[in-house]
Amino acid sequence: MKFLVVGLGSMGKRRVRNLQALDEKEVIGFDPREDRCIEAEQKYQIKTFQNFDEAINTKPDAMIISTPPDLHSKYAKIAIEKKTHFFTEANVVTDGMVEIIDLLKNNDIVGVPSCTLRFNKMFLKLREILKENSNLGKILCVLHHYGEYLPSWHHPWEDYRDFYASKIRTGAGREMVPFELVCLTALFGKIKSVKGSKTRTGILDSEIDDLYNAILDFENGVKGMLTVDVISRIPYRQTKILTEKGVIESDWNKKNIKVFTECDGWKKFTIDSGKPEKNYIQGEGTYIDEIQGFIQAVKKQKTFPYSFKEDLYILNILETIEKDSNEMMVND
Repeated sequence: MKFLVVGLGSMGKRRVRNLQALDEKEVIGFDPREDRCIEAEQKYQIKTFQNFDEAINTKPDAMIISTPPDLHSKYAKIAIEKKTHFFTEANVVTDGMVEIIDLLKNNDIVGVPSCTLRFNKMFLKLREILKENSNLGKILCVLHHYGEYLPSWHHPWEDYRDFYASKIRTGAGREMVPFELVCLTALFGKIKSVKGSKTRTGILDSEIDDLYNAILDFENGVKGMLTVDVISRIPYRQTKILTEKGVIESDWNKKNIKVFTECDGWKKFTIDSGKPEKNYIQGEGTYIDEIQGFIQAVKKQKTFPYSFKEDLYILNILETIEKDSNEMMVND
């Protein structure tokens, strides 16, 4: 297969590495910035283009769309028009999504959005524990916190004020809420109702909301609390699950899960998600597995575990949280 990676920023370069780790030989890249093209050619020995028409005219079998989120739909529609399989990075805006869903109906091409955490070995182990450990009893409540310091995201090669994560519509806080919900809905099912708030603390040199909180009411009766921030000086991704007969504590960054039940006491699991690239927190293994999942879907070997229809549902939850926050009033 020939792959065209659209966008050679942080995620685009990661996807080139993922494809090469999977021993894919035909990888080309596009980015309008000359410096990014030069860097990708030097680091990964791939051919690059600054002109998109020239890149798409090479007739790739699949496109990996790693542009800023507000450009995903533009290139997804081109891929559909060209009958080219495509994968987009995590979405944070719904621009063009209804049209993309409609265009993909009765279409032979595979078009899917990213759902990175569903390929994470921590997620897979949590799902296994919840499914197989009858000693835990009924799930009652989940508390989930993601936190990271936005200025560290692309440090030291790019200032956080210079890319999409500091723009209001595509801000880092907005992006990470659906990113985490992709995981939580896969573990606990659909969300029946949500109440939430968003805040700009003012500690970042950006106008984005950097702290989100949500109360989640799942259809199966599980209650949830979600906190997402991009102001924490120490990175966090932690999940605590309370059940009738036990507790599950997971620290995604430390790669460990602890399970307590009255009959078994504490059990600890350590998860290997691969070695992180320099200046990154998460191991490359999860991203490699995700791209492999896309390739397997293209080859009709497996079904990809996420769709644009589900992505739209998740993004509507984000918009509900923001709408709820905007309408909040405190009366004396």
